[in-house]
Amino acid sequence: MSRPDPFFREAGAGPGVVCLHSNASHSGQWRELMELLSPTCHVLAPDGYDAGKSPAWPADQPLRLDDEVALLAPVLARAGSPLVLVGHSYGAAVALIAALRHPGRVRALALYEPTLFSLLEQEAPAPNEADGIRHAVAAAGEALDRCDTDSAAGHFIDHWMGPGSWAATPAPRKPAMAESVRQVRRWGHTLFNEATTLADFSALDVPVLYMVGGRSPASAGGVARLLCATLPQVERLTFDDLGHMGPITHAPVVNAAIARFLTGL
Repeated sequence: MSRPDPFFREAGAGPGVVCLHSNASHSGQWRELMELLSPTCHVLAPDGYDAGKSPAWPADQPLRLDDEVALLAPVLARAGSPLVLVGHSYGAAVALIAALRHPGRVRALALYEPTLFSLLEQEAPAPNEADGIRHAVAAAGEALDRCDTDSAAGHFIDHWMGPGSWAATPAPRKPAMAESVRQVRRWGHTLFNEATTLADFSALDVPVLYMVGGRSPASAGGVARLLCATLPQVERLTFDDLGHMGPITHAPVVNAAIARFLTGL
């Protein structure tokens, strides 16, 4: 299978920073961060598979995080070395795997709640802290089987942002988000079945800013509990009033923390 090229946004000059978006989103979520960092950094923000302007996953087999990392190859090359990876949710999970696959090339990571639910599954089988997102994915999948993309998006968005969040989403934003949630079962399979172990991350000896929201679901907190006890150079930063979607709902606050971290490297 030939590897397609991703779409990516680009701004600024200087040390490379690559920003990876969350599920049901695209590279545009990082516009404000790119503007903030571009005076001193070369910032690139790609779209992952089936997101924004990047291609669809072109194979019948399940998608792995390693496949997402492979898609990023031209973006990482353009960013130069060593570079910093910034990631949110699914994008933060991709960033962690990318850092492991490219030792010596990644000098630091700024992560907001990576969704590596596989680590919770490896620690203990269900029931565990991943049950909430497990049930949301199942409910969204059942809605998709009924061709009800609106309800599917509601199950997924309300899990991460709280009950009623989908209903309150502005109507112009809903179609693209609902369309992206068609991939929810694939996202779930990818994140629950990642083979990388917690012990593997103990070798990731680079500075990591690990950001969490005080109002986030248990699954995000459980992954944070495990990774923050394992990563050798981790700084945990909790935003008490934010949830899992903090980089989008409160971008200035999160972006300022990322910029401070990069300044201190």
